[in-house]
Amino acid sequence: MSKVIMGCAAVSIDGFIADENDGIGPLFDWATNGDVEWTWSGQPEEHAMRSTRPSIEFVREVYPRIGCVIMGRRLFDLTDGWDGVPAAGEHVFVVTHEAPTDWKHAGTAPFTFVTDGVESAISRARAFAGDDRIVDLAAGQIGGQALRLGLVDQVVMNVVPVVFGSGRPFFGAMGAGDAVRLDDPARVVRGDRVTHLLYDVSRPAA
Repeated sequence: MSKVIMGCAAVSIDGFIADENDGIGPLFDWATNGDVEWTWSGQPEEHAMRSTRPSIEFVREVYPRIGCVIMGRRLFDLTDGWDGVPAAGEHVFVVTHEAPTDWKHAGTAPFTFVTDGVESAISRARAFAGDDRIVDLAAGQIGGQALRLGLVDQVVMNVVPVVFGSGRPFFGAMGAGDAVRLDDPARVVRGDRVTHLLYDVSRPAA
């Protein structure tokens, strides 16, 4: 079964993927401040970024082959679905209460709108990715829901040294009793203006 990795390109040191106004500030500086060109798995060269080699090696190790992406409706609306082109992988599954009716790329873009919850989205995404590719699950409310449901295998945090104070939390809104245990970091890599962390999600002993 394909692996589900929850993460995003960057998170502030106090745990936010954007500020209260959805601003990202310096969160993505690490993706453009290096001298080595790279792209996310499955993306064309015109989408290339430039980072330092430690960052690129981390990304390539953690995300060797992205089959598809799962995102929430908020991120879809903010990005306009990346103009119908997946930011990584070959297909995007959008978790939403209602599919958009006026999106100009509907019917032609490789996007599926899932209206029956995150569990269904992950099931469909895993079937699409197959056994040899991973599912990239966006952090935030949808990623946090999946983590608390036990549907996430690994968590990736690309931590940028900036403090927002408030904003959109990496793990979404968590309440009392929602704690999820992670193992010690499986990978810790220092980049330029970013620290890359990879955690396996702890599984109860059989």
